[in-house]
Amino acid sequence: MAAADSHSSALRRRDLCSRAIRLAGKMRADVVDLLDTYVERQGLDASASVAAVEGVPLAAVERWDEQTSTQRLLENLAAYRAFRALLAQMLEEQREQLGEADAGLGRALAAVLLQVSAFTYHLEELLRLESRGIPGEEEEEEEEDGPPPPPRLSIFEQKLRGLGVLRELAQWAVRSARDLRQLAKPSAASGTAPGLAESP
Repeated sequence: MAAADSHSSALRRRDLCSRAIRLAGKMRADVVDLLDTYVERQGLDASASVAAVEGVPLAAVERWDEQTSTQRLLENLAAYRAFRALLAQMLEEQREQLGEADAGLGRALAAVLLQVSAFTYHLEELLRLESRGIPGEEEEEEEEDGPPPPPRLSIFEQKLRGLGVLRELAQWAVRSARDLRQLAKPSAASGTAPGLAESP
């Protein structure tokens, strides 16, 4: 019975990873397209330098191959919860600034927000399979998760922050696909650091 349960969990894990990898690939492609549109519509320089986005862990990480499966999932979950809140804020600001004047950009932002929400759900399901508690799950029942609302920025600062959010989301989509491929390997089921046994 235990063996059957273990096999079922392994199949469920691979299925979730496979679907999440496909979603990460689509999300990155859509974010790259959105970045081009965003820069054009907001009148920004595509090469503009922006500060790190507060509340979002950087996709780049040292000793990536030494992370456990749980560490990977928790870092991904923290990042996408933050993205979910930041994209919702961007969408609200976009509507305040342009109203219906640029509905296309608003629809593209809303579509990416839906993808981020779906990806967050996949991460939470994977954590449940790991038999780990999901950080902030109880609080989410009472209030929206994610970082606290950022301080009110000028319109130009909002545009730059939005550029930074989309750039970092594109980077996270790449890292997430890489993390999930590692998690889908049989050796990752134990939660050990896969890099100690094999290269990513």
